[in-house]
Amino acid sequence: MTLMSMIDPFGRDISYLRVSVTDRCDFRCTYCMAEDMAFLPKKDLLSLEELERVCNVFISKGVRKLRLTGGEPLVRKNIMHLVRQLSQHLQSGQLEELTLTTNGSQLVRFADELAECGVRRINVSLDTLDPEKFRTVTRWGDLSRVIAGIDAAQAAGIHVKINAVALRNFNDAEIPSLMRWAHGRGMDMTVIETMPMGEIEADRTDQYLPLSLLRAQLERHFTLSDIPYKTGGPARYVHVAETNGRLGFITPMTHNFCESCNRVRLTCTGTLYMCLGQEDAADLRAPLRASESDELLSAAIDEAIGRKPKGHDFVIDRRSKRPALARHMSVTGG
Repeated sequence: MTLMSMIDPFGRDISYLRVSVTDRCDFRCTYCMAEDMAFLPKKDLLSLEELERVCNVFISKGVRKLRLTGGEPLVRKNIMHLVRQLSQHLQSGQLEELTLTTNGSQLVRFADELAECGVRRINVSLDTLDPEKFRTVTRWGDLSRVIAGIDAAQAAGIHVKINAVALRNFNDAEIPSLMRWAHGRGMDMTVIETMPMGEIEADRTDQYLPLSLLRAQLERHFTLSDIPYKTGGPARYVHVAETNGRLGFITPMTHNFCESCNRVRLTCTGTLYMCLGQEDAADLRAPLRASESDELLSAAIDEAIGRKPKGHDFVIDRRSKRPALARHMSVTGG
């Protein structure tokens, strides 16, 4: 089988597609969404069949890793139909990995079926192990339900990685205990700098914690050694001697990872963002719906990849305190 590839203007092989299957979520995390979110009309969303068709074309053009995101992907009605259809590419060998990022709230319900479909690894977003703080940061979330979901995923044989957004004066002091807990359960953990996307009630200049500072704080108590481990995403990993676990740092603000970016993002409305931190985008819904053939869609993807930018323009603006981008992370996909 001849493998295709998509090469952008900077010589990067675009082999990773992140697909937001819904902008809806059963949480309202304070750094991600406004509490009173206005969600997209359902008529604007791609159907599951349309999402599958777009994914199929990307896979035929060289995508080897596919991640389903949201919002919360597991709240999309009949989402497991899409997962099952896409899993056929794992069986054929065209796709190396099918995975998802979730808040964990629906994993008790879906973990076994995800494992049956060949999902071997998932990311669970979890910023605190304090039930009251968890309720505060998610507004609607129930920590015990998420922990039960992680239990279910691990019991099903799925490797879980914990993603924690580092928030100054909220969970920064808790990161060491969260890391010990994750490593104690055999889970990797990644900490992420908050990103200036979308209007929210909170002030991101107060939330923002540079991970260079967090790493320096951790190194007072832990021995961190840089390692070449990669999962296909932007995290840079260290080995923690005291826990014998891996800790990743995703640093879009203090040290961007654009030079090695191999991914593009498809929204649930069929908009393709070639860069998370740029507004330039391509409409794939129109060519998708204009023809039953995939020729127009394929050409639109080629044109979009041909203008993938070198990097993003994220900045925490302490003067205006406005986000770098107006769209919420839940629209683009986590």
